[in-house]
Amino acid sequence: MLISIIIPTLNEEASLPVALRQVAERSDVELIVVDGNSTDRTAEVAQAFTPYVFVTRPGRAQQMNVGARHATGDILFFLHADTFLLPGALDELQRRIIGDGAVGGAFDLHIDSPKRSCRLIANLSSGRSRWLRLPYGDQGLFVWRQVFEALGGFPEIPIMEDVAFGRQLRRAGRLIFIRTGLITSSRRWDANGVVKTTVVNLWVTLLFFLRVSPPRLRRLYDRWLVSGRAGRDKGELIPPSERKLQEQP
Repeated sequence: MLISIIIPTLNEEASLPVALRQVAERSDVELIVVDGNSTDRTAEVAQAFTPYVFVTRPGRAQQMNVGARHATGDILFFLHADTFLLPGALDELQRRIIGDGAVGGAFDLHIDSPKRSCRLIANLSSGRSRWLRLPYGDQGLFVWRQVFEALGGFPEIPIMEDVAFGRQLRRAGRLIFIRTGLITSSRRWDANGVVKTTVVNLWVTLLFFLRVSPPRLRRLYDRWLVSGRAGRDKGELIPPSERKLQEQP
């Protein structure tokens, strides 16, 4: 069974080698990178790991849809560029999505930080996703390709595209949540502070459910938070080493 891993990028040359190295040599993986016209070497870095590198205008939803249109895999697996796979994650994904008869799902959130506050946030976020049956993008969202196409892909909105698609996906059938397998960089929490980042995320999500327009939410989010992306914002990203990834429980 072929898994198409689709990674949208924008100025991610620092984190991308670690993310791609985990999966580039697997024969059951089709690795697709869709760059949003980066000003750094992101596309060049990606080409060292996969021939399937596409460039389009920035916008995560559009970039992921472009990747899906070029994908040939049975399963589409959407990963953020600062999210890193652990050994065995893809094998568990295949086992669970087939064995449990699911249309899709995601992994529990694990943040690459020793802070207790980050562990608490990750646990609460994972519990919320399981309770609401609503996966978020930084959890590594996966779905059968036929289901993704039937749902029309991600709504091409400037923010909250993962939640909008997740609401459609949970109506399509059973979702699964895998406890371990992904590590997400702590750069956003490091750059903005755990409390501020959490409050802003919750506030923007609430406003989205209250039907505030996504363009306005995008402006609010960018005004309150910086991304933590290296070379762009004040929070410098240092990707976890391969050794550290191997040591994760």
